[in-house]
Amino acid sequence: MSDFATSTAPADVVRRQYLASAAGDLDVLRATLAPDVEWTEMAGFPLAGTYCTPEGVTANVMEKLAAEWEGWTAHDDTYVVDGENVVVLARYTAVNKATRKPIDVRVAHHFTVRGGAIVRFEQFTDTALVLAAMTA
Repeated sequence: MSDFATSTAPADVVRRQYLASAAGDLDVLRATLAPDVEWTEMAGFPLAGTYCTPEGVTANVMEKLAAEWEGWTAHDDTYVVDGENVVVLARYTAVNKATRKPIDVRVAHHFTVRGGAIVRFEQFTDTALVLAAMTA
């Protein structure tokens, strides 16, 4: 049985990413990402775009979410694994710092994991609910 902290199983790598994100541990989160990672936040989401490199992902996504939201958390509920593909059904919870409005939004994340690292990520969520919480 492999040790979770070093397992290269796709679901374990993805789970470590969620745990690191929830803990605000960007060093551990970056360690789950491949050097050439492509991380896509969907069109309509406040941080829409594709970010590359572990540093690019954490600077343009995780750090910006932390700056604009209190307690931003992706709660990973259900994993569907097919080889290197991991789809996670989850929800985001947070409170917008500017408006004080909370969110509780369903989300699906599609990860591709190769060689023990996340090489691709794509987000699917109800962007209108997130944007509504950002509007006074």
